[in-house]
Amino acid sequence: MALKIVIKKNTYFDSVSLMSLSTRANTIAGVEQAVVAMATEMNKQVLHNVGMLAPELAEAKSGDLMIVVRAETEAAGERALEEIDVLFKQKSAPAGTGQVTYATLESAVAHNPRANLAIISVPGDFAALEAKRALDNGLHVMMFSDNVGIDDEVALKRLAHDKGLLMMGPDCGTAMLGHVGLCFANAVRKGNIGLVGASGTGSQEIAARIHDFGGGLTQMIGTGGRDLSEKVGGIMMIDALRALDADEATQVIVLVSKPPAKAVQEKVLREVAACRKPVVVCLLGGSEEAVVKAGAHFAKTTKEAALKAVILGGKKEEEINKRALNLPLIEEIKAKLNPEQKYIRTLLCGGTLCYEMMLLAEEKYSNVYSNIAKDPARQLANVNVSQEHTFIDFGDDEFTRGKPHPMIDPSLRTARFVEEARDPSVGVIVLDFILGYGAHPDPVGVMLPAILDAKRAAAAEGRHLEILGYVLGTELDTPALGEQTRKLSDAGVTIASSCTNAGLLARGFVEKGMQ
Repeated sequence: MALKIVIKKNTYFDSVSLMSLSTRANTIAGVEQAVVAMATEMNKQVLHNVGMLAPELAEAKSGDLMIVVRAETEAAGERALEEIDVLFKQKSAPAGTGQVTYATLESAVAHNPRANLAIISVPGDFAALEAKRALDNGLHVMMFSDNVGIDDEVALKRLAHDKGLLMMGPDCGTAMLGHVGLCFANAVRKGNIGLVGASGTGSQEIAARIHDFGGGLTQMIGTGGRDLSEKVGGIMMIDALRALDADEATQVIVLVSKPPAKAVQEKVLREVAACRKPVVVCLLGGSEEAVVKAGAHFAKTTKEAALKAVILGGKKEEEINKRALNLPLIEEIKAKLNPEQKYIRTLLCGGTLCYEMMLLAEEKYSNVYSNIAKDPARQLANVNVSQEHTFIDFGDDEFTRGKPHPMIDPSLRTARFVEEARDPSVGVIVLDFILGYGAHPDPVGVMLPAILDAKRAAAAEGRHLEILGYVLGTELDTPALGEQTRKLSDAGVTIASSCTNAGLLARGFVEKGMQ
């Protein structure tokens, strides 16, 4: 075993670029694990946790770049460093491409006076400063960075509000402005529906369902996951709601989030009540009574939110393929499972997808556990060990510290899938595959070998292994929805047409075997 280390002093790269480079570095022959990251304390802790924090890294500063490779042999390690160096060179724009790199944000603004948006993707220690610079230069901000203090978030959002600018984030992974997808986003048709989301994959899911039902989007504005907390107070949600209410192209507005703080929900719903346009509100696990009282349209699920928005936007209900739940399929799968196969294991890249499926399971079962459960009694004692019905969000911070998001690098999820597939008590394993800008170029293809191996192993034991797959995307995405779905079907994976249907199918499949 060989550990190879390179430290590049005062060499900064944004986190999105480094996530992509790390993903590619981990595919190099002979590499057991590669970490390409800035030398922040958090990233050093990650290296410590995986046994790769060598003494020479202790003095590295947060502005230094670390390249750490654990390889099978010394020669493989040296080759890996050479290949990683090539990857960095490929990242630089070749001459004649028209791409230009600027040393500072101010320089970029000076040379591009028509620019009106900055995407901030730097370590959290520096993100607030860069965002303030962008706002001071009159730019809207989308902050992909996380690990930003909540006091900084409040200050930035108040500054943006005072300047009439958007401050999306921190930890905002999805947006679409002027029909241009930012960070993670799917290709959807233009239409008359505007979307505001405090959840990234929740926004993507509703956008894809709107497209599937024949509608389209004007704008999709992200707020960051903490916007509806007591301390932040929904500043961005309310500003985005007002912006869409004033937008002539937007005729229907959709809001999506996990349940907000009660006082913040009341504040947002007062703003909803003042809107001139119909508003569909999808607060997963939230109160229907409060939404209806505000004069809005309540949606219990993301699928229902999309359907209501499309109908309000002018589509005739009878003309929409609602993707009804396949009830005969539930009976068919139930008949294939042994009595001991009674648990759902949901391994997802999308946090909101995980939360919605978990809520649907909780309607039937009390023994549901998750790493993102709000109830402490329902939190997993160990995120690496499943308990009865288990719902894992692999995009949560505990899985992404120092590693790419699973939408980019699904290796952690794949390893967990292999474990779960061996468990004879598992009735169904649920997997999501998220397409679109920023995501893995072939999320199904990269996982197919593990799926096929698991299916063969279960069959050899005389056990049916039910895998339920959901592909979040559209036929306009690259790769396209149909292509990815066909790969799964050909591998014997059952397909769900939406996050909502996946949750309903999964809980139905194992109903027979419950105690």
